Amino acid sequence: MEYKLLCFDIDGTLLDDQKRISDSVKRSLRKASDMGIRIALASGRMPAGVEMIEKELTIDCIKICNAGTYILVDGNCIDSKYLSLDSMKNIYENIAAKKNIPLWIFREKAWYVTGIDWIVEREMQIIPYIPEVVAMDELIKRWQGEGKLPNKLLFGGKPELIQMIHEEMKDGAAWPDVEMAYSADTFIEIFPKGVDKGKALMTVCNHLGIDLQNVMAFGDQDLDIPLIEAAGTGVAMGNAIPQLKEKADFITGTNNEDGIAYALEHYLK
Repeated sequence: MEYKLLCFDIDGTLLDDQKRISDSVKRSLRKASDMGIRIALASGRMPAGVEMIEKELTIDCIKICNAGTYILVDGNCIDSKYLSLDSMKNIYENIAAKKNIPLWIFREKAWYVTGIDWIVEREMQIIPYIPEVVAMDELIKRWQGEGKLPNKLLFGGKPELIQMIHEEMKDGAAWPDVEMAYSADTFIEIFPKGVDKGKALMTVCNHLGIDLQNVMAFGDQDLDIPLIEAAGTGVAMGNAIPQLKEKADFITGTNNEDGIAYALEHYLK
């Protein structure tokens, strides 16, 4: 198989548990890039959080950001999907306000929160970006006047809290125009219905004229399942959830064992 595009989830896949990229993984991606293979980063992260990885790799990467709702190729946005303001307000009032937890709001390159707690502070240490703290009513009024909408919402917290939120939202009756997926056991991502990383990958391939059969994709979490299903070759990290491993064509080592480097050595001999 001739691979023309390699697509990587970031947290739990490209990064180890210490949020580092090993030298072995860096070398394997640079070698692939030198072979003329395009590199894509597909993440729930906002653009600033993806760009910091691109900079460390020293490779010009395609950036699938905000859980597939905001896509940058060669520095230009080729696709952006949005939630309604009604859905954002509904989720805030019925989940965030009642549970007294911040709602994270992402629009293109910006990050907003309705409050600061320990997990927001932790994310601020990981991503070089300080979110704007907003009041929901004021943000909605402002965006109504500016014609703006959010790409993605997120709740972060302890696993038991995130599981509780997932249980409350999973039937979809109260929010029929949204979808959600875990990006970690501490994060539930909420995005427009019909959007996922797999469809974002299809958009990239259509833009570049690449057949999906010539794509290899790597992931570890619920959010990554559509990604590895869409790619011609789907690779599950050794630390991936069982549901993703069942869908994968190949299971490599964990994110702490240079699993990406091992898989690329296997496929790109």
